[in-house]
Amino acid sequence: MLLLCLLVSAIGFWRHVYFISIGYGYSIAAMGVVALVLTGSQASLVSWMECLLLIAYGARLGTYLVIRETRPAYRASQKADADRPARMGLGLKSVIWVTVSVLYVCMFMPALARTLADQQGIPDPLGGLSILGIATMALGLVIEVVADAQKNAAKKKDPRRFCDTGLYRFCRYPNYFGEMLVWTGNLIAGASLLDNWLAWLLAALGYISIILIMLGAGRRLEAKQAARYGEMPEFRDYVARTPVLLPFLPLYTLRNIRLYLG
Repeated sequence: MLLLCLLVSAIGFWRHVYFISIGYGYSIAAMGVVALVLTGSQASLVSWMECLLLIAYGARLGTYLVIRETRPAYRASQKADADRPARMGLGLKSVIWVTVSVLYVCMFMPALARTLADQQGIPDPLGGLSILGIATMALGLVIEVVADAQKNAAKKKDPRRFCDTGLYRFCRYPNYFGEMLVWTGNLIAGASLLDNWLAWLLAALGYISIILIMLGAGRRLEAKQAARYGEMPEFRDYVARTPVLLPFLPLYTLRNIRLYLG
C-alpha cells in the first residue's frame, strides 16, 4: 500500500501542492481498489461498503480538484502558490512525498485491517459498531458532496459573495465537517479488527493527523475569508452566529487553537 501511495502521489513532483490534494484523493481511492482486489470473494459486505465508500470519496475528491485546477478563476487566485515549487528543492519534496504517503496508509489502516481479517477468516466481533461506522462514512460523504455543490452554485451566482446558504447555514465549513465524518466513520468501522498495538498506533496516527489537518485548513480558510469579506456587515453577522466547523457546537473561531497541522 505504501508503494502504491508513493506511485500515485508522485504527481506532487510536478507541483508540490498535489502531494496533499490530487495525490491524496487518488491514493485513497487506489488503496480501496487494491484492497478489494486482493481480498476478492473473501471480502465481507461491510468490507465492500467501507472500501467502496473510500473509493468514492477519494475518486470524487481527486476529480473535483483536477476540474478545479482547470478553472481560470481558481488558477488566478492561486497564482502566488504557483511559484513555490520552483523554490522547493528535490530533497524537501521527497520528504513531503514519503511523509504523506505514510500518512495515507495510516488513514486507510482500519479498512486494511478489515480486509486482512476477511482473508484470514476472522469474524467481526462488533458488527453493529462497524455498521454505525459505515453509516457515518456515508453521511460524511453526502455532506461533503452537497456542500461543495452548494458552494459552487453560490459562487456562480455571485463570485464576490461568501456562501451562507444550504448546509452553510449550520456551519461555515460543512465540507470539512463531512470529511471529518468520513474518517471518523472509517475508524469506527474497522476498530473491532485492529487486533494489535501497532495497528492501533498507525490507525490513531492517521485519524488524529487528518483531524488536525482539517483544523489547520479551517483556520487558514477563516483568515482568508476574513481578509476577503471582513468589511461586509452581513459576513461579520454570519461569522458571529454560525459555528465554524461543527454544527450546533458554539465554536465560532479557530484562530485561537494551538494544535493543528497544515
